[in-house]
Amino acid sequence: MAPLLLNGSDRLPYDEPNLHLLGRVTRSSIPVRAEPNENNPRIGKLYRDELVDLLEIVESAHGPAHNPRWYRVEQGYIHSAYIQRVEDNPANSIIETIPESGILGQVSVPISQSLLRNRQGYWVKLYRLYYSSVHWITGLDQSPSGEVLYRLTDEWLRVNYFAPVRHVQPVSPDEYSPNATHVSPGEKRLEVSLQDQILTAFEGSEIVRQCLVSTGVRYMETPSGDFQVQRKFPSKHMGNGGLTSDPRAYELLGVPWTTFFHDAGIAFHGTYWHDNFGTPMSHGCVNMSNADALWLFRWTAPDYTLRDGDSPLWKVSANKGTRVLVI
Repeated sequence: MAPLLLNGSDRLPYDEPNLHLLGRVTRSSIPVRAEPNENNPRIGKLYRDELVDLLEIVESAHGPAHNPRWYRVEQGYIHSAYIQRVEDNPANSIIETIPESGILGQVSVPISQSLLRNRQGYWVKLYRLYYSSVHWITGLDQSPSGEVLYRLTDEWLRVNYFAPVRHVQPVSPDEYSPNATHVSPGEKRLEVSLQDQILTAFEGSEIVRQCLVSTGVRYMETPSGDFQVQRKFPSKHMGNGGLTSDPRAYELLGVPWTTFFHDAGIAFHGTYWHDNFGTPMSHGCVNMSNADALWLFRWTAPDYTLRDGDSPLWKVSANKGTRVLVI
């Protein structure tokens, strides 16, 4: 049978009436065109981290074929590839008691400027944190102005950075606990088609989920072969590992629901820096929507279950996780 593509639940329907959407530009600049057509004249530009009202969603007959979704904005039309659809919900309540094992939190505003307290005790700007990225909350603090901050801990560098409580929504462990636990681990497998840019999850011979993905671009191709899930991180810092406030730096904080399956650091993970699934976009990993990445994180072995302890459970590992075929 021809399988049905199941897009992640973070994708909103095209035909919902009176839809008010907000988008964030995720690259240095994107063109605004007079019509939803890449061959149409460019009449303007939008720049990195600009927030723009998305007035209408348009499926253009002019494509691109893999992603014909455009947005009408006040100035004209923009393609959706480098627009992150965001919400602005700065109303999160404080968790007064944070366990030593930490809790996960998801950024609920388009952009949150994090702070670092340097060795001299001064507060300085650090990374920009973006909507839907996931971070480890490990404590509370207070800014010089008296604003209550969450202490967030980088699982890679073990550096503490701080963001306003109202910008970070705690994530309940129930939201990322293992699913499909009634299915034998040996019955589960994932297949990634490099040609079609589609991931398919099987339980035995039954397809239980499919989604569009973005694998590695030329010279950084996702390797083909027969692999197994090795490690899972609910929050992962990817990039060069630098401490910087430059939004142009290659530092991706809080990459959500990361599932590694290759010794070279190749993983499935959520993606907040593009929305262009169906064509290669990555440095070798398999990019997918956050909703699809979370589903996969919960479904694959080894199981990730947060437990009480004296430090956050940065990751889980296994010698024989869920089978992954990349073809």
